[in-house]
Amino acid sequence: MYCIFLSIDLKPGAKDRYLALIAANAQASVAQEPGCHTFDVLLDLEHADRVYLYEVYESPQALQAHKESPHYLRDREQINALIERQQVVRADVAGLFPPRG
Repeated sequence: MYCIFLSIDLKPGAKDRYLALIAANAQASVAQEPGCHTFDVLLDLEHADRVYLYEVYESPQALQAHKESPHYLRDREQINALIERQQVVRADVAGLFPPRG
């Protein structure tokens, strides 16, 4: 399995709108994409405008399919406009507990 972990700093005042958009995207991803096993949205306790995304896919190809999905493409421009800075970590999953996928 394949994972991406994103650290996202949002523009001031963008948090509520971003969370609404990303929640819809996350829910659609796990419901409609067989290759998306996990899509978690996390809030940093020390930085009010920092959000983390933890996403687990069957493979890098499943992540690419996610990026081509209608729900991803529909809100991408709006989501990108709310982001000040973003860092992405890509990793192979050594273990999921409990197992998924």
